[in-house]
Order: sequence, then structure tokens, then C-alpha cells
Amino acid sequence: MRARPLLAALVALASGAAACASEDARGPEPAAPLSAGGGAAEAAASTQAAASAPTASTQAAASAAPAGDPARGQRLVAEFQCNRCHDGTGQAPAPRDAHCVQCHQDIAAGRFQAPAAAMKRWNENLVQLRDVPSLAAAGDRLRRDWIRGFLLAPHDLRPRLHATMPRLAIGPEQASDIAAYLTRDRRERPREALGSASAARGRELYEAKGCGTCHAFTGAAGLTAVAPVRAMEKETRAAVALAPDLRHARDRMEPADLAAWVLDPGAIKPGTPMPQVPMSPAEARDIAAFVATAPLSPPAPASAPERLPLLSRRVTYAEVDRRVFRVTCRHCHSEPDYALGDGGPGNTGGFGFEPRGLNLATYEGIAAGYVDDRGERRSVFARGPDGAPRLVAALAARQAEEGGRADPAVRGMPLGLPALGPEEIQLVESWIAQGRPQ
Repeated sequence: MRARPLLAALVALASGAAACASEDARGPEPAAPLSAGGGAAEAAASTQAAASAPTASTQAAASAAPAGDPARGQRLVAEFQCNRCHDGTGQAPAPRDAHCVQCHQDIAAGRFQAPAAAMKRWNENLVQLRDVPSLAAAGDRLRRDWIRGFLLAPHDLRPRLHATMPRLAIGPEQASDIAAYLTRDRRERPREALGSASAARGRELYEAKGCGTCHAFTGAAGLTAVAPVRAMEKETRAAVALAPDLRHARDRMEPADLAAWVLDPGAIKPGTPMPQVPMSPAEARDIAAFVATAPLSPPAPASAPERLPLLSRRVTYAEVDRRVFRVTCRHCHSEPDYALGDGGPGNTGGFGFEPRGLNLATYEGIAAGYVDDRGERRSVFARGPDGAPRLVAALAARQAEEGGRADPAVRGMPLGLPALGPEEIQLVESWIAQGRPQ
């Protein structure tokens, strides 16, 4: 297998780094605006009431959403190439040289066939897509309506995971179909399973058993601060990285499913990195009651950083390429001849995106622009309604998405990865303003 630039399609999920540029800034299909759908509801009036019923937000979403067609959902999972990052899709695994996560795992383990100098350089910067959650047994863990909402408006669910679910070109009906497929084999549990569980005892058990070692629980006041474990070993690293913020647990899971998961996660999802912590069924119900009903403060408002003024010094393509394009952008906008024919979802297509022909691996490729919906070439430097070049608008849009303000007309870049910082965007914008010198 020839070395490829950290895999042409790195972007996909989940889940990862700090720089990238635009595919078509508009995207092939407008996505639903980001909403607060993943946030937790305020505390319920009583433990039993909140532990036996979904929150008002999930009830409203469930009543408004179509049921979905699992057969169509299965086809869509294949179309969106979910298996290039996720296991447990019900699809055959992606080829190893097309699997974003396995590629990075092979590099980290020294199994990737590449020159030693390249392997050393890659491992020094390899932080994204080493761990991605499996979709196995999704129906036994997650509410169908939550899956649907998350596909339409992905947000940062796992604060210690570098990447997030990318904002793909998925419409409401498609999201319902995928959610129906992923939850097709759900095992029902009694809705009153928590019974007389005590949230107060659950809080004590949560701290005594060290749940905060891996999990954040933002908004839950008064919890003893716990330093996360040093994620040195593979299993420990995965457990910490994949641990979701428990603020979202009450929207993601039925209380009975949450209690069963806390008691024995491996019985529901074999191979999960979440350990089985010794406890009784009653203790598991108490912890579930606490997680499902703890009063939560509102999430802190997020704001996009201020745009910096243009640089007065000379900025060259070589500097922008070194500090921005080659850091992450090339993984989705690569050179097909170098990357085994796969130029990534922003060039040759993938993850449900049509080929856009945007190659950010060379100066000439960037100058050639992208292909729009009509098959015509367009410049990534053309200015939009706000006066910003398309390339800059896409980078700024990712900052807005992280603040909960997705623009349906602009898909933020890098897709599913942390937004560029103000200094990197300033560099790109200054280079364009100076006439894009080489």
C-alpha cells in the first residue's frame, strides 16, 4: 500500500484538527440549522416523573418526526459511507486504505507502510480520528428521535474527542430513515424500571465510583472535580475520548436503558471501552436517576472569535500551505494521483457529497476552484454577499457552527473538525487580499 496524505478522506467523523478549507462553500444541499436539540432539559419535579418519561424536547421531536423506513436507511448508511469511520453499521467494513480511523490507528501502531521519517512526522501530529464510537447496538442505547436530531444538527457530544460528527448533506426524511435503521433491533425495557431509585444516593455513588474520571457532566453543580486519567494505553485512551458529556444523557437515552448501560455496558455493546464498574442493580438505578434528573445550569453561551485585521506583512502561498492547507485541508481536498485515486469528499466526492473538484494540495489546484451544482467552475476566492471570499466564509462558518449558529447556506470547514483559529483565518484572508502570491 502506497503512503497517502494521512488518508484522503480523513474528515468523516468524528470525529478531529485545526485547519481546512472549503469544499463548495454552499454544499450540495442546505443542511438544517443547528439547534439546541442535544442540550439537557431542566430538572424535573420529581425523580420518578423524569426517570419514566422523555424530556419535553424529545417528546415534541418524536411526535413531529416521521417514523422512517429502515430499508431506505440501510441504503443511506451505505450511500453516506458511514463505515469509513464507524464500525457497527451493518455494512461490510470499508477497505483498509479507505477507512479513516483504521488508517490513523495503523500509523499510531507503526503498521502503516511509509518511510520512517514520514511515520515519525505523522505520529507527532496525529491527534484526530484514532477513536470513533461504534454504532453497534445503537437501538438498545439511543432514542430514535435523538439520533435523527443529531444527524440534522450535530454538536460536540464528547468533549475529550478531537473531532465531532460532521454536518453532512442529510435531509429530515433521510435522517428519520437512518435512525429507523440504526434502531431496528431495539429491545424494549419496562418504562418504570427505575422504580424507587434515589437521585441523592445516585449522586453519592457517581462520585464514589469515579464516573467523573472519564465523563464530563456540565451544568451539574457541586460535583467534586476529578482529574481525567492519563490516556496512555489504547483502552484507557478510548474510554476517555469516547465518554460523552452526561449533560446529554437524558435526551439520548431512556432512563431504563441508562440504568442497564451503567450496570453492564458490555452486555449491551460488546467491546465497548466503557468498563463494567462493580455495583448492584439498585445502585445502577440510583446513578441513572441522578444522571437523568440532576438540576443543570444553562450551557454557557458560545461566541465566534473576532476577525483579525489583515496583515500588513507579505503572506505567501508557501506559508499558508504549511500552516493551513497541509495541516488538515488536504485530507478532504487531496491530489487523486497521489492518494490512490481518492481525492477526498471535497474533490472526488464521498460521504454523500458529489465531486466538487477542489484540490487544495497544489497552488494550481486551488486556483482552478471547484465545480458548482451546474457543473461550472467557480473560484473559491469569489466574494459572497458579505464581501468575504468563499474560502474565508467557509472557515468562518465553522466557527459559527461551534457556537450553535449553523448557516444552512454555508457548510463550515473543516468538516467535523475544530475550527481554525483567528490567526489562521487572518493568514488566509491576508494572502487572498494580497493577490495570492506564491
